Amino acid sequence: MSDIADLPYQPRSDTGPSIQRIATLSLLALALVLAPSTKLLSPDWAMGLWVSGGSLAVIALIAVLRVALSNRSVQRSTAVMAAFAQQDTYPCLIANAEGEILIANAASYQRLRAMPGEALTHCLRPIFANPAAILLRLQSRAQSQGRAHEDVVTLETTVPVSVFRLCDGLLCWRFRFEESGPWDTVSLPVLTEGRNGDVLRLNRAAERLLGFLPETMDQVLPEGGNEQIGIMRLCTKGGDQTAVVTELSSSSTGRNLALVPLAASPKQEIGTHFDDLPVPLLCLSPDGTILQANRLALKLLGGGELTDTNISTIMQGLNHPVLDWLERMAAEEESHRSEFLRLSRDDKEVFIQVTLSRVHKDGQVCLIAVLNDATELKTLEAQFVQGQKMQAVGQLAGGVAHDFNNLLTAISGHCDLLLLRHDQNDPDYADLVQINQNANRAAALVSQLLAFSRKQTLRPKVLDMRDTISDLIHLLNRLVGEKVHLTLSHDPVLKPVRADKRQLEQVLMNLVVNARDAMPEGGEIRIETEVLTLTTPLMRDRATVEPGEYVTVKVKDGGIGIPADKLQKVFEPFYTTKRTGEGTGLGLSTVYGIVKQTGGFIFVDSVVGHGTNFTLVLPVCKTASEPEVIEDVSHSPQTARQGEGVVLLVEDEAPVRAFATRALRLKGYTVLEAESAEDALNILDDPELVVDVFVTDVVMPGMDGPTWVSKALETRPDARVVFVSGYTEGAFGESGPQIANSTFLPKPFSLNQLTEAVFEKLN
Repeated sequence: MSDIADLPYQPRSDTGPSIQRIATLSLLALALVLAPSTKLLSPDWAMGLWVSGGSLAVIALIAVLRVALSNRSVQRSTAVMAAFAQQDTYPCLIANAEGEILIANAASYQRLRAMPGEALTHCLRPIFANPAAILLRLQSRAQSQGRAHEDVVTLETTVPVSVFRLCDGLLCWRFRFEESGPWDTVSLPVLTEGRNGDVLRLNRAAERLLGFLPETMDQVLPEGGNEQIGIMRLCTKGGDQTAVVTELSSSSTGRNLALVPLAASPKQEIGTHFDDLPVPLLCLSPDGTILQANRLALKLLGGGELTDTNISTIMQGLNHPVLDWLERMAAEEESHRSEFLRLSRDDKEVFIQVTLSRVHKDGQVCLIAVLNDATELKTLEAQFVQGQKMQAVGQLAGGVAHDFNNLLTAISGHCDLLLLRHDQNDPDYADLVQINQNANRAAALVSQLLAFSRKQTLRPKVLDMRDTISDLIHLLNRLVGEKVHLTLSHDPVLKPVRADKRQLEQVLMNLVVNARDAMPEGGEIRIETEVLTLTTPLMRDRATVEPGEYVTVKVKDGGIGIPADKLQKVFEPFYTTKRTGEGTGLGLSTVYGIVKQTGGFIFVDSVVGHGTNFTLVLPVCKTASEPEVIEDVSHSPQTARQGEGVVLLVEDEAPVRAFATRALRLKGYTVLEAESAEDALNILDDPELVVDVFVTDVVMPGMDGPTWVSKALETRPDARVVFVSGYTEGAFGESGPQIANSTFLPKPFSLNQLTEAVFEKLN
């Protein structure tokens, strides 16, 4: 046969019909030119025909030249593509979108009998059961993605098929045929399973192992090999064997499975394929001694020789001792069980999922352990548990804050009323002060819960960390005492951040107090600020800090340090290493909640005996400070002033309403009471009634505070508003209600704080 590249190629197009039309047009033009020679027409008509015929002849000539040049360009491109395809040793051909072959190399003719002009499906029919479906599937993917590839499983072998889109309507197909199956040259027994559980092919090693040619997977793995992998019972001509089944590769048409028998002697028969198996495996005695470990198991467990080593020295059980688990598994007949174990490593946490199966060696029981790296799985599980824990604490904080702060407001409020009637010489005065102080301590505890669960109401402002720390330094010096020296180091070009100043001060105080407690013999605490610019994401401690500019605040101490196993628990609520009565376990969890709610990050580094370093990472604020609608009056002067005016008090808790009413009336205000938003709106229906200030709870049954106030302000736009609440989630948000002439007073509040807030709104 002549070289396939020399075969003539005629592209399919509308060239033939176009040339016929052009030829007809040319003859007509020629007839028009020659017609005047008959002298049957007048001179004017003859001249017109000469001009028309000449024009048509010129147009026809140009069209003929363009078609000729186009055909020549196509033939030249075709020759280039044919020469390129001819260099491939595998069948390579070019076809149009209809599947008609345009170019085929010599390998295509030898293997597929493919020639230009034939249908590609016709050439592939002797090899593939349904070539039309395969070609349509790959062509669709190539048209959308530019290329496509699939390993097509046949009865004899697996054929990799690739297709590339050359241009609109032209595709390059390449078929890689092997003279033998891809697994025939390896000593590992490999079986090819089809999508319906049929056995498509066995390599030579698998044929020798089974001793027969199975048709379905049930004949090889009766326990469900078409659905799972692992250590399973293998049916052979010589009897059942225990084998490790693992997946080597898969495609849309099937998958290749390795079948490795676990023979009686781990030193001999298992070793035939033990090291080459692409699954980490250990062979164990019932007492935990490692009899054999393959190459991947050694790599997973950190390298080094493990033979004759007891597994309990390199792995730890999470729920019970490893050796107890091995003893139970060795005594059970059905022992396909999995456990998660932790490697005994100091550099990092590594978790291994271990699946055990029983085998017999010389009449004694051995255990085959299949290992799987489960570190990522356990990390995700830890993140999920932490998220669930935070959600539970958040729900607890919300419920406690709303109800508990109402109780504390009533307790501390009525205590304030009693203090007004008792002077310092009264024997009951000291008891009342104790009640008041302990109510404030309880309120601080609820505030910490809200801070950790990120449900407190923040009042962020643009801050310079140098000024914030400078304002706080005198208090910090008093907190650390005389044995500890506090030093500061600031970046000279520090940029502003946006945060709640009061909450940020609490963060710094908690960190400094923890650093002081870590140095009982004294030492130095350093507070350092610095601008950090990230060009790539910073991934650390299961958190990702996106690129951008940040301000870092580091609190360093030279104390006793934190052990590695406790380092990840320091931010958990109620976790503390202090003795009972010395701490609540909410200090660092409060710090964590405030920093996260501010939009920042906190990281901790510690070495036992060398100290601890806490690093706050806060995003740089690039905008100017916005005017705050909600004002903070929680630190109002303790000496409230007399006032006058009409106050509408809306509070669903009767004890709180009773205290607030008495407090406001003592300062000269006229008070109208309502136990719900609906009652308040009914009171305001009277157009003759004058109300100067609304004092309302935020969270109430039925209509909440911001909603009813918005409706009331439609008819009374000049009224002032004081919102009070101990928990504002859902009705208040983080930035407060967008209501003019309003202020926010958090519960629990004192008598003076309430009356001073009303006084400031009216004056």
